[in-house]
Amino acid sequence: MSTNSSTLPDMAAHVLLDDPQEWSAFGRLRRPAGSGAQDAVAAQDAPGVLAPASPGAVWESNVVLEGMHCTACALTIEDALRAVPGVEQVDVSAATHRARVVWRPSKVLPSQWMAAVQKAGYRALPAMDAHAREQRLRESRLALWRWLVAGFCMMQVMMYAWPAYVAQPGDLTGEMEQLLRWASWVLTLPVVFFACGPFFTSALRDIRLRRISMDLPVALGMGITFVVSTAGTFDPAGIFGREVYYDSLTMFVFFLLTGRWLELRLRDRTAGALEAVMNRLPDSVERRGADGAFARVVTRRLAVGDTIRVLPGEAFPADGCITRGSTQADEALLTGESTPVARPLGSQVTAGSYNLQAPVEVLVQGIGGQTRFAQILALMESASLQKPRLAQLADRIARPFLLAVLLAAGLAVAWWWPSDPGHALMVGVAVLIVTCPCALSLATPVAMLTAAGTLARHGVLVRNLQGLEALASVDTLVFDKTGTLTRDGMAVQTVRCAPGLSRDDALALAATLARQSMHPASRAIVEAAPVTRARWSAVALREDAGLGLTAEIHDAQGAVPPRLLRLGSARHAGVTAQDGGEALQVVLSGQGSDGQFTELARFDVTEDVRSEAPDVVRALQQAGVSVQILSGDRLGAVQRVAAQAGIAQAQGECTPQDKLAALQRLQANGHHVAMVGDGLNDGPVLAGANVSFAFGRAVPLAQARADFVVLGGSLSLVPQSVLLARLTLRVVRQNLAWAAGYNAVCVPLALVGWMPAWLAGLGMALSSLLVVLNAARLSRALPGMAGTNQPEPVKGPDPMTSASQSSLEPV
Repeated sequence: MSTNSSTLPDMAAHVLLDDPQEWSAFGRLRRPAGSGAQDAVAAQDAPGVLAPASPGAVWESNVVLEGMHCTACALTIEDALRAVPGVEQVDVSAATHRARVVWRPSKVLPSQWMAAVQKAGYRALPAMDAHAREQRLRESRLALWRWLVAGFCMMQVMMYAWPAYVAQPGDLTGEMEQLLRWASWVLTLPVVFFACGPFFTSALRDIRLRRISMDLPVALGMGITFVVSTAGTFDPAGIFGREVYYDSLTMFVFFLLTGRWLELRLRDRTAGALEAVMNRLPDSVERRGADGAFARVVTRRLAVGDTIRVLPGEAFPADGCITRGSTQADEALLTGESTPVARPLGSQVTAGSYNLQAPVEVLVQGIGGQTRFAQILALMESASLQKPRLAQLADRIARPFLLAVLLAAGLAVAWWWPSDPGHALMVGVAVLIVTCPCALSLATPVAMLTAAGTLARHGVLVRNLQGLEALASVDTLVFDKTGTLTRDGMAVQTVRCAPGLSRDDALALAATLARQSMHPASRAIVEAAPVTRARWSAVALREDAGLGLTAEIHDAQGAVPPRLLRLGSARHAGVTAQDGGEALQVVLSGQGSDGQFTELARFDVTEDVRSEAPDVVRALQQAGVSVQILSGDRLGAVQRVAAQAGIAQAQGECTPQDKLAALQRLQANGHHVAMVGDGLNDGPVLAGANVSFAFGRAVPLAQARADFVVLGGSLSLVPQSVLLARLTLRVVRQNLAWAAGYNAVCVPLALVGWMPAWLAGLGMALSSLLVVLNAARLSRALPGMAGTNQPEPVKGPDPMTSASQSSLEPV
């Protein structure tokens, strides 16, 4: 049995695509069959729990699409994929040329649903495949060549057409005029058969599959113009011999390709940024083998417990702990912070961050969906494929509108045919071209995606594009206190020492015990302690849950005999409690020779209000947004933070149900409310708000219910996001107004024959280009609060672990 050699690469690609070990390269395990949202999260965080191709598995894959140009193409691909048994959900973005496919391995394989895309006339490539990047570059180069050919031929055709425009009767002989027509026809051939190739290919595919897209009217216009002009060239005495339109055709094609090429370049800068993020992880990494030597392996073959070596300039391929060496890391993707972060021996590194300084060895602790990088990527993918309400409206009217365009062009031709068949056909061409709704279909998604990309670059992930619409209309913003207006950690406010004990010594002694605790107050004491060579050491440390720490302290210098110390609440320290106001009091006590504990130092620890909080509140109020606080903390502590931040309305001691009820009262009074919480315990109120932010680096991204997730520690990103959302909606309205106004003015002109085909092409290209350029303004720096959009380092421990490991009384 013989096999065509040209099919071998495709066969090999299909075999590779259907290998379950390769699926994680362009997708993720979503959930077991019949599971709910919690199981879906569990499947993401523990991809090894369920075999990739087990009967209950559901996968979510991301692909890049070739050959699509418009919203109608996106709808065609969606229909083709939904018809495949085993494909459960499909989202195709016309703006980014990407698709997300949710499918069951027990019913269908990737090569099968990708074959359905190919049968529909398009091509799907794995989104993280190197071939997809190469194909994108190749597409860009080919588009440039088509544009250059069209431009060169247009100039030559215009040179040959010019004498006919300026010649007086009798200046041109019939032979000369015919020679100029033949020369123009020859120069138009490369334009029609090379530069116009994508339009004719797409139109023929649509006709074969009995559907319609935006390329069909454009290709009809090109084809009719060329046929009419060719007939006039070959038969000057015929009904189409009075005039030829090679100049109009080449100008139209040149203008259209100019708009398409610039649109492609701008799309690569905005939506293409997602592909750059997806390919941030290295393709291979050095892994230590059983013999202790390092050898390069494919990144997706890593497993938890492997030891890898990451060289300077490489990205960390997985989450892990540095076991040898020290370096600096660029974590801008994860936090929006561009300043390198020191990563010494024993520190944690995250997948997707770059090793900047020196080779390090890393113990792999998280891979695949377990990494924060994978969660960020999943959110960015989800946002890039969402369709805002205005874009969904454009999708619904795209096909009926195109049918109306074809009908209008046919009626125009019928109206003008009796008087001049050639002119009638050119009127129909102008109608076909000028009414193509490219600008309308791009107006909303390109602006939304550009804004989402800008926010992501500054450390804010947009989980829901609808949130940008809602955020633009917000008039009330509600803050949770802890972890938002205050930092995740706490700060030592005052230190009161017993006679004979200095402040530094008291902090050093307390820090010796506090280093063993993950409570925010313990972390605050450790950070406040002076950075000196460790003099004290804790021996036989004991933890009393909910009270504090006890240990025997040894002096490395031998100047002070060993002594039993306690750090924690006054009750745990064995001393009298005092009123500390709103501060949490942590007491350090020592055991005397009589066995009694006496107070050595008392620390007043308070929440550390963010320094930029007053400026942020002021900026929101200047933008017409009312600011409030709803917190579960004590009323006095809430009022203190509100006073420092400049917030007049504050409620404390609120349960999650109280917060939700207060939020619903605001909404019942006609307010559009945004909620800013720490993402850990504010699920109901975040879900109930019109739009919401989950704040804090420790937010579990897979579980966050917020529309926006702030990755870093910059509170100023909240008002900046509000201002950018308002600017985005303003740009969307401008785009829609331009697209509608352009059609309202130009369609009547085309119908009455006052708009030639080349001018219709120029108008169509400029309308699409203007929409994209207008949206590109959103890719600049975030508006407002200049100089404060860099995230500040988060102080204190990971809030996810501090609750379970605390040894001191909670605040």
